[in-house]
Amino acid sequence: MEVKTKKVLIIDDDSRNIFALKAVLKAKKFTCLSASSAQQGFDILASDKDIAVVLMDMMMPDMDGYQAMAEMKKDPEMKSVPVIAVTAQAMVGDKERCINAGAVGYISKPVNVDELVLQLKNYI
Repeated sequence: MEVKTKKVLIIDDDSRNIFALKAVLKAKKFTCLSASSAQQGFDILASDKDIAVVLMDMMMPDMDGYQAMAEMKKDPEMKSVPVIAVTAQAMVGDKERCINAGAVGYISKPVNVDELVLQLKNYI
């Protein structure tokens, strides 16, 4: 019997961030998919039921991470997928704002890989 691999979905409008996150996570044996917009991420979530956790950039042009998490909460399929906020916003209150918006975790950029892996291991 084939064991399904749980996947990490990276949603970020900056391809350099996606490239860097995929590279470090692949080195740590995670399977990653990526989307360059929230809508593209929703399409992947709808078609791939093996997504264990989403790494969500909070600052995107079309739909930011806060709006995207609100949309995910409305969808019966997506609302159970945990979201870890990944953001360059590291001011006082930003972590709380992300958690209050529905994120299960928070990582500031530049990403501390060890901290990210610790958070991911809670869901994979």
